[in-house]
Amino acid sequence: MQNITHYIPIVTTIISFSFTLALYKHWQRKPEAKYLMWWTIGAFCFGIGTLTESINTLVGWSVWNMKAWYISGALLGAFPLAQGTVYLLLKKKAADFLAWFFIVYIAIAAVAIILAPVDMSLVDPARLTGKVMTWTWARMFSILPNTYAMIFLVGGAAWSAIQYARKLDSGSRVLGNWLIAIGALLPGIGGSFTRFGYVEVLFVTEFIGISLIWAGYRAMTQTQTVSIHTAQAAAD
Repeated sequence: MQNITHYIPIVTTIISFSFTLALYKHWQRKPEAKYLMWWTIGAFCFGIGTLTESINTLVGWSVWNMKAWYISGALLGAFPLAQGTVYLLLKKKAADFLAWFFIVYIAIAAVAIILAPVDMSLVDPARLTGKVMTWTWARMFSILPNTYAMIFLVGGAAWSAIQYARKLDSGSRVLGNWLIAIGALLPGIGGSFTRFGYVEVLFVTEFIGISLIWAGYRAMTQTQTVSIHTAQAAAD
């Protein structure tokens, strides 16, 4: 049975695609900035994930929408945003290697999800969950990209916030990075609740999470202080 929280992804989708447009415009001004390219892809994938949730609410459950939800959320929900941060924290050669590794890894994982059989007796039309797929090993693919995102997106933003805190004139960048760290952490917390059937928690944390990430991005792009990251300083 659906309730008001099932309609939250509609608003989240609008926010995500609006954020995608803002990032895309920034990237077009600095096309050499790979971190902006990956952040743009990340916001777009986030929006695709919440779009599938919106479709489930408005149109109803389907196998292909559920699998699109799983691929865009569990596999691609945070990885592209994390990859953007990797281009800020690591050397280009290392970042390129990690990007290609995960592109291949996620492509293989997506094929496994697409081919995975579905146990229709486990389907709850009001709730999207990967548990309906009988290939439990296919769902294990999500662990690596989400761990990667936790380390680099959440951890990278927190580390940057601490570095900026040591500079007396970088208050906006401190705030911005903490907002991104918290915003990136929340959907992961919400995702853990879906394993127990509480998908509504995910809808709320996705909405708050992407809103905080966008607010953090705005806080950093509107300040006149110089970024500690070379690639970001060139693109600001």
